[in-house]
Amino acid sequence: MEFKISKELIKELELLIQNKNDEQLGVLLNDMHHADIAEVLDELDFDEATYIFKVLDSEKTAEILLELEDDLRENILSRLSPKEIAEELDELETNDAADIIGELSKEKKAEVISELQDVEHAKDIVELLRYAEDTAGGIMHKELVKVNENWNVLTCVKEMRIQAENISRVHSIYVVDDEDRLKGRLSLKDLLTTSTRTNISDVYIRKLNSVNVDTEDVEVARIMQKYDLEAIPVVDELGRLVGRITIDDIIDVIKDEADKDYQLAAGISQDVEADDSILELTKARLPWLVLALLGGFVTVKVLGLFEGAMLEHGKLFFFTPLIAAMAGNVGVQSSAIIVQGLANDTLSGSLFNRLIKEVSLSLLNGLILALILFLGSHFLLNVEIIIGVIVTIALVSVIIIASLIGTFVPLLLDKFGIDPALATGPFITTSNDICGILIYFSIAKLILGF
Repeated sequence: MEFKISKELIKELELLIQNKNDEQLGVLLNDMHHADIAEVLDELDFDEATYIFKVLDSEKTAEILLELEDDLRENILSRLSPKEIAEELDELETNDAADIIGELSKEKKAEVISELQDVEHAKDIVELLRYAEDTAGGIMHKELVKVNENWNVLTCVKEMRIQAENISRVHSIYVVDDEDRLKGRLSLKDLLTTSTRTNISDVYIRKLNSVNVDTEDVEVARIMQKYDLEAIPVVDELGRLVGRITIDDIIDVIKDEADKDYQLAAGISQDVEADDSILELTKARLPWLVLALLGGFVTVKVLGLFEGAMLEHGKLFFFTPLIAAMAGNVGVQSSAIIVQGLANDTLSGSLFNRLIKEVSLSLLNGLILALILFLGSHFLLNVEIIIGVIVTIALVSVIIIASLIGTFVPLLLDKFGIDPALATGPFITTSNDICGILIYFSIAKLILGF
């Protein structure tokens, strides 16, 4: 059954903290999953959360740290000594420990590393801190099981038992040479069914996907998704095995990327959350709102060019919001499909074929919508036939142009190394609004001659 926070639980915890009943707090919380405890701590104030954090043992609190909201984790870490933080990190795998150390100040970071008891663990953490966060090196684990191609099966099993003691889950057994260069992987089935005297070089699988330490994390996610991998090895520039990336790390990458793209599509230029300060939220939202405002000014200017039509053919202006809205909606739909294809690496075929497909699709949609609009404007709104013809022709034209803009803008952004998700937000909507109105009144002017 999924855990649910209740008011009764929060009140009970607050009372136990007030009475400093550490024993009962331990009994109440130790059987709870660390993610559930993190959820509970987020409901308490900083002092209460810190108190509980210090009551529980480091094996439990180390996992809780990873689940806490950023501001709560930062506050708790600020109240812990370097030695206390080091005790937490000694319980974590290297990449998780490196993530937490990376949030500390430069001075405190050095103090915490010096307090780590496991020297090898400390070396691995320091190595991971050298890599950028959005690379394979920045998200990989150093914990893995590897065997030498020159060993026999018996030696291999003995060494694996030693290595597996410090690993929570073994996804793969990697095979390396004497220089630690990655050669392949070993099947557990082959290991169990092969004679103990057999050399590993005779049974390991040489075909193996791997990534370089500098490979971008989103590319790692794409490779693992394409080949349905639970884990993938990471090699350095010399082909030496230096770590592995597991599926839980990639889920975090996918979530972060999806959150970023969603915010870009909504016109938010920075990674923010609902609980961030008003200043941070304003800085993230204001740039695109200013762009939309400037686009509005341009739209007003375009409408001003056709001021004469307002006096002679006032009914034309009743359809202005409809044309602008359809242009924006069609552009967003087209760009969303292209952005999704770029993200999943599923775009195929030539640019010309995509052009033909997009024109055909938009023409079909435009004709259906234009027919509905023409009939509705004539029979429901009593609009003159000539005005209805102008609006329907403009609608088909606007839909075709908007779909082409929505198709090629993200492709162009991607070509120049700009996140194509920008093309699904206010940028594409504003530009299509302007183009739609310009096309609409240009067609009207051509037919009516004002």
